[in-house]
Amino acid sequence: MSLFRCAVNAARPSLVARAAIRPSLRSFSTTLRASSDAKPPSIFGPGGKVGEVPTDFEQATGLERFELLGEMEGVDVFDETPLDSSRVGTKKDPIRVLSYDHTRIIGCTGSPADSHEVHWFNLSRDRQRFCPECGSVYALDYLGGEEEAHHHH
Repeated sequence: MSLFRCAVNAARPSLVARAAIRPSLRSFSTTLRASSDAKPPSIFGPGGKVGEVPTDFEQATGLERFELLGEMEGVDVFDETPLDSSRVGTKKDPIRVLSYDHTRIIGCTGSPADSHEVHWFNLSRDRQRFCPECGSVYALDYLGGEEEAHHHH
């Protein structure tokens, strides 16, 4: 299981709470599928030692800890690099937006960059979207697995 999926699953405790509300006919238990001896990363830090001020790594939890673990492995877990603004995307050759989720919020500033105010819109893997100001077309390149592809909010 990837580091990203572990963190996303850990950050969604509401799904577990919703599942507990639904009545079930019989109880069962599941475990994480392990492909090796590696354990999924803990989203809770070990905490500080008594009498010492904890470091960021020791006290970080949740997404902050996920980001710190990614930095330790040399991975930018929240890819914040700007989209390609050297050209205007077309229906046949849209600007590709990489995503591990089936939707993503993007902002267009035009081509060349900063040629108009930022227009924010939702991009989904179902269809291409275009900027109402400059007409640039965007498409989502979904990188997640099939089990995430069928997840609905």
